[in-house]
Amino acid sequence: MCRVHRYALALFAGLGLWLAFPSHDLWPLAPVGVALLALATRGAGPARGAVVGLVAGLACFLPLLSWSGIYVGAVPWVALSVLEALYVALLGAASGLLQSPRTLTGRAPVRPVVVALLWVAQEALRSATPFGGFPWGRLAFSQADSPLLHLAALAGAPAVTFGTALAGGLLAVAVARLRWEGPGRGIPVSGWLGALPALAGAVALTLAPALVPTPVDGPRAPVMAVQGNVPRAGLEFNAERRRVLDNHATVTHAAAASVHAGAKEHPDLVVWPENSSDIDPLRNGDAAAVINAAVDDIAAPVVVGAVLEEPSPRISNASLLYRPGVGVTQRYVKQHPVPFAEYIPYRSFFRHLNDKVDLVRSDMAPGPAPAVFRVPSRTAGTLAAGPVICFEVAYDGLVRETVAHGANLLLVQTNNATFGYTDESEQQLAISRVRAVEHGRSVVHVSTVGVSALITPDGVAHQRTTLFTAALLSGALPVRSGLTLADRVGAWPELLACAVVVLLLIARGRHGLRRYSRGDRTTSEGRT
Repeated sequence: MCRVHRYALALFAGLGLWLAFPSHDLWPLAPVGVALLALATRGAGPARGAVVGLVAGLACFLPLLSWSGIYVGAVPWVALSVLEALYVALLGAASGLLQSPRTLTGRAPVRPVVVALLWVAQEALRSATPFGGFPWGRLAFSQADSPLLHLAALAGAPAVTFGTALAGGLLAVAVARLRWEGPGRGIPVSGWLGALPALAGAVALTLAPALVPTPVDGPRAPVMAVQGNVPRAGLEFNAERRRVLDNHATVTHAAAASVHAGAKEHPDLVVWPENSSDIDPLRNGDAAAVINAAVDDIAAPVVVGAVLEEPSPRISNASLLYRPGVGVTQRYVKQHPVPFAEYIPYRSFFRHLNDKVDLVRSDMAPGPAPAVFRVPSRTAGTLAAGPVICFEVAYDGLVRETVAHGANLLLVQTNNATFGYTDESEQQLAISRVRAVEHGRSVVHVSTVGVSALITPDGVAHQRTTLFTAALLSGALPVRSGLTLADRVGAWPELLACAVVVLLLIARGRHGLRRYSRGDRTTSEGRT
């Protein structure tokens, strides 16, 4: 395969991967993108495979993460996109190495299982490094509307990624088995017949996970989620901090009026989003009075997203549980603040590269541990609500630990105002839908500005709101406490996949050294 063809395939691979994500939602293009990249790196060798992977990564992440530069400019957006694309370059290098022929005359194979393992390993590395990683844009998070979503109940997001990539690898095998015999002759019947088993396997692998059960039975608890809206989109969304707080209190008072009138069921729990009170209610009496009045009016526990002015000189992104007539009884502090958004690592160094780092005036301190807010339920016994703040929902371990601490309901509190009218909010909602299936839990996904929804354990989003509107979500969600297989196996499937990749690379490296020691200094670069 010539160099131009490889890069063309890589470009279309990256674009296909991007279009698989919300709000384009063309989820079948994810395995197609994987297939194109597998074909582009087949027989490329590690060096050219890395360049091919970089092209695919840039074609995917530059449009996918365009929301990250909507108000801060191109430099942070491009830098983040390039960083994420470098991991796809590593995948391309490994794919080019492991999909090279073992003999000088051999044809470079497509190895679908290897392709799938490489995708899982790449995402594991990208989710952990640097500064704690950034797992946005994983294959799994493009499959919220796909039958492959059901694999999350078996082994979490890595299983969905593996299934998606394996289907893509099988598609690549099908294409590789086709033989073009020139103008007027086309592809012979034997070529089509040779491709059919791999094609059938890809289709079956994509559809079969729908048979994995995602039960939604169990007692139902009435909950409410308050989307209060903000005065304006952008970095200054909370310039009128009291107005944002008042918006959420106003919607809550209106909900209370509906409950008192019998129009809505009295909730067991009400959830406000992240940053619904950027005025520290533990230190500001006016803010505390506004919140407590709303809590007493609705006569139900309310979880409030608040910014706390502690530990000085840093601040904390917290979820506070308010009880009627009592005030704050529990808190959770975000464990994984976002680097370069909620805190600036090595601030003095990065200031030389971009002075916008000082838009983050105070660094956020990480919280010590997960938390579970336990409140009584008239229908479900006890609600054990596990708060997860904003981007934390993308990290497997953080959500898994919350469930391990006993959460039977997940709360994803987020603020999307700083990303304007972009796809970021839809992309995040898709992640929450994956988590619902992975852990067999209902999820209250609530944003200051949308998109918010009540998600049942089968991953279906109900009462989805629109951006930059005030809204109240009210419904009875299934409360389930049983553990899924994904909860039981934890991170082991992903760790096993990474270990197998390392062993494959070591074995391939040793094979190359043996060939070199025999005096064979040629490579299979470019052979197909």
